[in-house]
Amino acid sequence: MAKLYGIGVGPGDPELMTLLAVRLIRQCGIIAVPRSGQEVNAAYTIARGACPEIEGKERLELEMPMTRDREKLEACHAAAAAQVVEKLKEGRDVAFLTLGDPSIYSTYIYVHDRVLAAGYEAQIVPGIPSFCAVAARLNEGLTEAHQGLHIIPASYKGLEEALSLSGTKVLMKSGKSIGKIREMIADMDPPQEVMMVERCGMEGERIFRSAEEIDENAGYFSLIVVKDKKN
Repeated sequence: MAKLYGIGVGPGDPELMTLLAVRLIRQCGIIAVPRSGQEVNAAYTIARGACPEIEGKERLELEMPMTRDREKLEACHAAAAAQVVEKLKEGRDVAFLTLGDPSIYSTYIYVHDRVLAAGYEAQIVPGIPSFCAVAARLNEGLTEAHQGLHIIPASYKGLEEALSLSGTKVLMKSGKSIGKIREMIADMDPPQEVMMVERCGMEGERIFRSAEEIDENAGYFSLIVVKDKKN
């Protein structure tokens, strides 16, 4: 039976893709990518850096709009899964490319669940998460000994409460809220160690090592790390 593979391509640098991801991309005849209005799909561009031969494969673009309208999202996820199932019915394996890891805030998982429910095979292929790549780029550990690690969707409700948690806070999906988030972090008591990387491993990468440095106009691919200061 044909299978859907949800392949994490990592955060940006093609050299951070796993050997398994590269092998499966080469093996699959169809490459599925989410379409959200961007001219260039970031996951596809990263994969092409490790697998130039991807250019010769059939490309299946799946509508995945940047919206929080639940009805619209539900319709798009169902339509995307139906498109994938049609290819699986033909006996063709499909590689769905996603940034970072498919299990962390990825649009892939909505298709994955529906394809499984339809009676077809689907497999998650892990990739290096963005926050691990950011920690490496900063040359910093995220946690030590008893410290907790909290992964937080920063543009959603509950951020203030989440920032009060002890340990390291990783703020993802900041979107257009970076300016507001920067002010919130700067006012924290006790003061925190704050760092941000924009476009980690991609062209245009920028590093910020304090809340004051953070550019409120930074792009979507920005990740903020908030750590308790060492005594």
